[in-house]
Amino acid sequence: MNNIFRPSLIVVKQPGFIRNISISCARYKNFDDLVHPEGHEPNIPPYIEREGENATLKRARLVYQSRKRGMLENGLLLSTFAKKYLDGFNEKQLQQYDRLINLPSNDWDIFHWASGVKPTPPEFDNEIMNMLKDHLQNKNRELRIMQPAL
Repeated sequence: MNNIFRPSLIVVKQPGFIRNISISCARYKNFDDLVHPEGHEPNIPPYIEREGENATLKRARLVYQSRKRGMLENGLLLSTFAKKYLDGFNEKQLQQYDRLINLPSNDWDIFHWASGVKPTPPEFDNEIMNMLKDHLQNKNRELRIMQPAL
């Protein structure tokens, strides 16, 4: 592949066709119209607990939410945890787990609390967090490289 560089255009020659790619935005210096205040996270709506949800529906929702985290580490950690423990949880434990995975706005916080990198806040320092911490230690050396089958 031959690349020919010009000030405002890259021409990529490949057998059979030519493709032009504009790089004019690379010289754009005025970013005043962009709004990205430093230190501010995007506005995430507050989590509202679901009233009157039966245990079967709540377990199904928590299994889904445990698998679809947006970061691989928590997807693996929480999906294997849910597979192992969720069916045996009573109503209080289901509520604690629901709050644990849905109230924090940053998934890295859950991972750091479970791994001991950061201290667990008092509102999440409960039986479920202790079980999650034990699960993360993986004392039985289980292979956890994929999410469990549904």
